[in-house]
Amino acid sequence: MTTVPIELIERVRTPAAVVRGHVTVPEIAGFLGTAFTDVLELLERQHREPAGPPFARYRPTGDGFDVEAGFPSSAPVDPIGSVMPAELPEGLAATAVHRGSYETVDETCDAVAAWMTAHGYRPAGDAWESYLSGPGVAEPRTLVTVPCVAG
Repeated sequence: MTTVPIELIERVRTPAAVVRGHVTVPEIAGFLGTAFTDVLELLERQHREPAGPPFARYRPTGDGFDVEAGFPSSAPVDPIGSVMPAELPEGLAATAVHRGSYETVDETCDAVAAWMTAHGYRPAGDAWESYLSGPGVAEPRTLVTVPCVAG
C-alpha cells in the first residue's frame, strides 16, 4: 500500500461549475479536457473566477464511470449548455496528495480509506480528485479529498 501523508481538514461549502457525463476509462482524458474548457468559458462569460484547481468526482458503474468535472467557482453559476451549478461540500474531509501517474491514484484513495478506518472515520459523500498539475507534467500531483464523519 502507498504511504502518503494524510490530513484531516475542515472544508467550507464551495460553489462549483461542472459538466456531467458517463465515460469509459479510455474516454476520461478527452471528457475532462472538454469539460474543463467549457466550464472556464462559462465562468468567464458569467464574470466568475475559478476558486481552485480543476476537479472530478467519479462514481463507478458496470460499464465505466459517471463523472462530474469542473472548477470550484468564486460564486454560484447559472446553467448554460452542458455546464451546471454544483458545490463541494462543507465539513470534515481526509485529504492526501498523490504524486505520479493518474493510473495509480487509486492507491492513494485506498491509503486514505485505510487511514479513515484506522482513525475512526467513515466516508460522508463522494470523493473527488483535484488536479494540481497541468497536462503533460512528468509527475503530476492530484489531491484526493474524501468527505468524512467520525464513527
